[in-house]
Amino acid sequence: MRFLVVGAGAIGGYFGGRLLEAGRDATFLVRPRRAAALAAAGLTIRSRFGDAAIAKPPLALADGLKAPFDVVVLSCKAYDLEGAMDAFAPAVGPATAILPLLNGMRHLDALDKRFGRGRVLGGWCSISTALDAQGRVIHFNDLHTLRFGERDGARSARAEAIAAAFAGAKFDGRLSETIVAEMWEKWVFIAAAAGINCLMRAPFGDIVAAGAADWATALLDECADIAARQGFPPRPEFLAQIRGLFAAPGSSLMASMLRDVERGAPVEADHILADLLRRAGPAGGERAPLLRIACAHLRAYEARRARELAAGPQAAP
Repeated sequence: MRFLVVGAGAIGGYFGGRLLEAGRDATFLVRPRRAAALAAAGLTIRSRFGDAAIAKPPLALADGLKAPFDVVVLSCKAYDLEGAMDAFAPAVGPATAILPLLNGMRHLDALDKRFGRGRVLGGWCSISTALDAQGRVIHFNDLHTLRFGERDGARSARAEAIAAAFAGAKFDGRLSETIVAEMWEKWVFIAAAAGINCLMRAPFGDIVAAGAADWATALLDECADIAARQGFPPRPEFLAQIRGLFAAPGSSLMASMLRDVERGAPVEADHILADLLRRAGPAGGERAPLLRIACAHLRAYEARRARELAAGPQAAP
């Protein structure tokens, strides 16, 4: 089974690197700058589950794709999705499965429209990684979970084949028969975490110290209510676990979107927060006031960022 991993950043580099480490046939689709760096230094993973060093990872540029792959693993940010689809389109053949690991749901609509619903699996991952200054993949936590499956819950031959390829690789990759419900749960968690972390500009431990843990759980409840109205109520045990994370004193846990804000990077506010708010319907602002405020906060950040980029370096704060 031939895998095309779109991007060799923090997430794609980790899961793709683990596939290569296990002897699977995986190729990274990368931009020229990342290709040059990987060709020179190889792909390095630093993780509590074991380091990996792949001297010559297979690489491809968009204009070099000539034949279909069996599976396209997509781990880009939502704001890069259009460009990513253009780049990997030549690798999609009649039997290609596309496995997206993006948060939210709107990317499924875009992928279905471009490539056909039958090619697009559901998927999500839970991992904390980043690229360091040397371009190495640094794994921070004890999670490296990847779940995928057919969106109708079927155990298809292609899904079973992907599961077999994941078996033995150094990450927790499993086939799910309830992947869409799981994606909704992940979306509820990410939207609530990113919303309150960015609104308060603080990790959860600091929010608890400020006496505002109830704001975090109130936002979680708003997001969960929207999911329930869409037919995907989060499990009570899942919500209890997340409430515990949000209320943990001294916790350094925070959504990666806050890190993006702190370094002045683009964010996935529209894909993760605004799209969830849209699905609340015309009265969404009344049913989810904290989500609306968090969404407006991030849109204001994006507006300021765009203005300062347009004005040039002299406008930087």
